[in-house]
Amino acid sequence: MTHDTPQQLEPSPASSQSNNKESEEQEYWLDHGKNIDRVFYALCTLCAISVAGEFLIHRHVIHDIESVFAFYGIYGFVGCVGLVLAAKELRRLLKREEDYYGDDR
Repeated sequence: MTHDTPQQLEPSPASSQSNNKESEEQEYWLDHGKNIDRVFYALCTLCAISVAGEFLIHRHVIHDIESVFAFYGIYGFVGCVGLVLAAKELRRLLKREEDYYGDDR
């Protein structure tokens, strides 16, 4: 007496290799240029809303320079650029040769 049940086939090594290849080449949402543009425009919109908020609020400043229009945005931008430039200089100081550890690990 035989049963007509479907047999489960084991995947061949070639098909498992192709599955690994597909998983390594998975596409992410930022792989598309259109999505990168969306993120960029969303950030620009948020920055514009933040600067427009300067007209709607009254800040209680301690130092006179804080009353400059968009001071905190400018201050943050200059601070970030300063950090990047400092990191580049620090890299020159801390960088090692490519074969620093040698071949005999």
